[in-house]
Order: sequence, then C-alpha cells, then structure tokens
Amino acid sequence: MSGPLILLRDIKKVFVVGKITYEVLRGINLEVFAGDFLAIMGPSGGGKSTLLYILGLLDKPTSGSYFFEGREVSTLSEAEMARLRNQKIGFIFQAFHLVPWATALENVLLPCLYRGNIREEDRLRAQALLERLGLADKMHLKPAELSGGQQQRVAIARALINKPSLLLADEPTGNLDSKSSQEVVKILKELNEEGLTIILVTHDPEVAKTSKKIKILKDGVFVEG
Repeated sequence: MSGPLILLRDIKKVFVVGKITYEVLRGINLEVFAGDFLAIMGPSGGGKSTLLYILGLLDKPTSGSYFFEGREVSTLSEAEMARLRNQKIGFIFQAFHLVPWATALENVLLPCLYRGNIREEDRLRAQALLERLGLADKMHLKPAELSGGQQQRVAIARALINKPSLLLADEPTGNLDSKSSQEVVKILKELNEEGLTIILVTHDPEVAKTSKKIKILKDGVFVEG
C-alpha cells in the first residue's frame, strides 16, 4: 500500500452536555505508516482516549477527515465501521474487557464469533497465539483464574486473532505490576518488529520509550515534546 495507513486531517471532536460545549480534540493532523509504533502521551483529559476511539472506529469525529488504508472512514455507516473494525483493527484496553464466563481460548475467539463463524483454522490460530504468549497451559481457565498479566496476554491474543493491520492499545500496562508490564511491552515490541502497526496511549515514559515515535497530546492538540 502506498501512502500512510492512517491519515487524519483537522479532526475535531465536540461533546455537548446540557448547555456546555467541550471541544476535546481541536484539529488533529496525523500520518501513521505501516510498521510504525507510535506512543501518545499527555495529561489526563487531553483527548488521548477520545482520539484512540476515533482511530478505532468506536466513535466518529465531529468534523475533519479520517482515511484508513486510503479510504475515508469517518463517513461510513455503523455497520460498515463495525465490519472494518472487526477485520482490520485490534484493541487492547487497560481493563482487559474479558468475558468472565468464557475460557481464555473462548475469549480469544470472540472476534471470530462476531464475524459470523468460528472455523477450525481460527481455533488453531487462537491456540497458537496463546502458546506463543506463554499461556499454553491456561487456555481452558477463566479470567478469574488468571493473573492480571495473564489476562492482558489473553486480550493481546484476542486483538490479534483476525490478523489486523492496526493494533490500538489504551494504557495496556495501567493495571499491571512492573514485571507484567515489561512482559507486555516486550510482546508489543516483538509484534511491531514483525510488521504490525501499533498506536499506544500511555502515561508511563518507560513504556513510551519502547515505541519508534512519541507524540504529546495536550488540550486537544499535538504539542512539541
């Protein structure tokens, strides 16, 4: 693919609560190329998570243009956005968001279920991902039986099951101890070295330092570090 994987032009996001208007993003311009590893830092309330939700097609900008793989996506229908999100974008969240009654393996396979069906090749890929992430003996355990670091590794496997073009991570080490954090960061770095494009939101400078680029988002705009 020629050109950037992601192109944002003058992205703005406004929330209206009663008579009060909050301009959370105030004109974001961004280019992210395939194979990039970008960390976004900045103070709380600066718009980091809002931007990540727009990048992940979980929200739409109030104005501006968002091109993903050369396609203008901010004008897509909800159904089109959901399909593109399922096929092209993987998510890792601070709170893991695992289904408590499902096993690790079942959690990894959930995006395939949303797609419509679980094939044998999906099951084999899920098992291979869990094995790679050091969870070969944990596949049939439920989240409550796993440590925080193990739960996040299950979430990473789930994010990778549909072979996404883009991995978005929102404070992926925020709920982890230092050892588990280092393990998750190591995994992300390896995935990027294999060619996966990653955009990461973090408050942790040590986590950010593993990326190839760092951008600071403050008061809804990117500022020089």
